[in-house]
Amino acid sequence: MTTTAKITKKTDRKLLSGNEALAQGAYEAGVISAAAYPGTPSTEILESLVQFPDLDVQWSVNEKVAYEVALGAAVGGVRSLFACKHVGLNVAMDPLMTSSYTGITAGFVVVIADDPGMHSSQNEQDTRWVSIYSKMPLLEPSSPSEAKEFVKEAFKISERFDTPVMVRLTTRISHTKEDVRIQKREAPSQPVFEPNAAKFVMVPGNARKRHLVVEKRLEKLKSFAERSRLNRIEKGDKKLGFITSSVTYNYVKEQYPDASFLKLGFSYPFCDDKIKEFAKSVKKLVVVEELDPFLEEHIKSLCIKAHYKHPSFRCGELRPELVSDVVAGKKKSVKQMPARKPRLCAGCPHLFSFGVIKKLNLFVTGDIGCYTLAAIPPMSTLHTCVCMGAGVTFNEGIRKAKPGQKVVGVVGDSTFVHSGVTGLINAAYNKAKGVIFILDNRTTAMTGGQEHPGTGLTIRKEPTKELDLVALCKACGADNVDVMDPRQREKFEKLVKKRVNEDSLSVIIAKHPCKLIK
Repeated sequence: MTTTAKITKKTDRKLLSGNEALAQGAYEAGVISAAAYPGTPSTEILESLVQFPDLDVQWSVNEKVAYEVALGAAVGGVRSLFACKHVGLNVAMDPLMTSSYTGITAGFVVVIADDPGMHSSQNEQDTRWVSIYSKMPLLEPSSPSEAKEFVKEAFKISERFDTPVMVRLTTRISHTKEDVRIQKREAPSQPVFEPNAAKFVMVPGNARKRHLVVEKRLEKLKSFAERSRLNRIEKGDKKLGFITSSVTYNYVKEQYPDASFLKLGFSYPFCDDKIKEFAKSVKKLVVVEELDPFLEEHIKSLCIKAHYKHPSFRCGELRPELVSDVVAGKKKSVKQMPARKPRLCAGCPHLFSFGVIKKLNLFVTGDIGCYTLAAIPPMSTLHTCVCMGAGVTFNEGIRKAKPGQKVVGVVGDSTFVHSGVTGLINAAYNKAKGVIFILDNRTTAMTGGQEHPGTGLTIRKEPTKELDLVALCKACGADNVDVMDPRQREKFEKLVKKRVNEDSLSVIIAKHPCKLIK
């Protein structure tokens, strides 16, 4: 990533991925603060921003914390950015919903990277619905160059309408590269924060009044969407017209280059007048989108006659070669491509931990991380996986249903800090028993080796306070806390046998660094 110190001309260009381009755009827009928790496909946004030394960038312990830190910076008066993957947004929903009421002081952009096809995710949710639910504006770039420009526009919209603004990427946009123009950084916008309890203290009396403000704002945003250059009509053959957005626009354009298009970049609030105008201008109207019928449901509500994709297209990615099937109203054709199944790396410390767990035939409640791969052969030794932190809480729940079975929970070091701590406190408070394994490989390995509080390094690799997992687990109420290298097979197996057969709440920290760490 090139910092502005190396930029000499307005016309300098650089090959950037969507995540890198968005970070570049945020920097050029004058962003000052950014926070996130790593999660594919959004991770590189923060990793790109951190390369600008004049920015305040942090890995937070989870997405809720990151959102609150970034929102606090925006309320305090500096342009700020929050980034996450789609499931990470679920963790941040509590502050997100209320931030729509409070508004901001300086621009605040919420970047979400969805994962159609579930390349690295446990579900395939479509976060476009959150814009309706939260009553926040939603922008959808269709390429890296648009990601760069749209985030700049998002900051302007945020400050103009006193609202957080959502920018939605998908895996293909986040990780595709494009030649983009590098421009100079704007002077950071730093409006003065003025204490205003009626705006920023959301007790019921204030929140009721702010809800009225949100509804009025939504009407203004709707008018703005009609005029926004991000929603554009491309005139072509009037016999066939498409309404589309995001990366899907590229797929349709590739297959039907001569057709007419209404490309939606400002996806919510909906630009009803422009949609109606476009619908009248073409003989056959086709709505093409990836995943849920977000555009479809709204366009149907306008009583506009159009052709929509078969419901089978609501699962998985939309590929360019399938667009013609959408136009024809056909079912999605599914081709099973031969693939190499993922597996834990050779020499991975998790192999030693699960080797012992498998040998002892234990029921394992799992979590999100590299170790989730223990669910598939050759290990086949992980029996549940739902979300971050559930390796701890599911252990407590499963034991209620299977009191006679030996059940253990497994969680990673970064995941434990993210959302496992509260589960351990809950287990101790409710007198639950059992063994929780913290597989401490000294990094956030699944997303590429990012730092976290347990590593003692910041996102800039600067030394900081290192979280004491032993002291933390004891403070949470664990009866026993052991630390051992799982490669000490005989000693590790002996320890696991002992703790599993005790009537106590124990934590075993299986500690050995990931083989990919330098």
